[in-house]
Amino acid sequence: MSPVDVPSPIDLRLMSDAFEWERTAMEKRPWRREFFAAFAEELRQLRPPVSRVLELGSGPGFLACHLLKALPNVHMTLLDFSAAMHELAKQRLGPLVSRVEFVEASFKDPLWSGRLTQFDAVVTHQAVHELRHKRRALDLHKQVKAILRPGASYLVCDHFFGPDGMSNDQLYMTVEEQKAAIEFAGYQVVRQVLLKDGLVLHHAN
Repeated sequence: MSPVDVPSPIDLRLMSDAFEWERTAMEKRPWRREFFAAFAEELRQLRPPVSRVLELGSGPGFLACHLLKALPNVHMTLLDFSAAMHELAKQRLGPLVSRVEFVEASFKDPLWSGRLTQFDAVVTHQAVHELRHKRRALDLHKQVKAILRPGASYLVCDHFFGPDGMSNDQLYMTVEEQKAAIEFAGYQVVRQVLLKDGLVLHHAN
């Protein structure tokens, strides 16, 4: 039985909604910067050094901008279902856009990964819940594993359900459920990197 979508209160494909999300995101959660720094540090420590990184649900480019500045040898593929978000990201990235490929696709689509392969790392920040039901996360994690080169890393950050977190248990997983879903997808090691104010970052190999 397919999970029933939890409706979204906004449509991020609309420029008005995308712009409003961009305008308020860092005000609502300024600690996102700590997570961006944690992503960069995890990627910086990988050996061999990463060069090809895919971001899922890249939005207006907050994380990509941080990573491209922090890791000058990295090239990124930014995947988002919203052309409006890609436009905002291009404006934010400026000259950094020369190291970016944009892919307009929804990771709810079973075929989203068809032309993508062999990344050194896949990252996603505050986006997995846009599957609109937590039961879809396992399939997403499996699809990511298929496009990572052997031994590559998957960095997953999202809201969690529970104390200090979110209140909808259909849309959001607990911290433990997030770790279990990644493990069930076939990753051998899943490590919690950072947990703060309703967000948790896991590093999987």
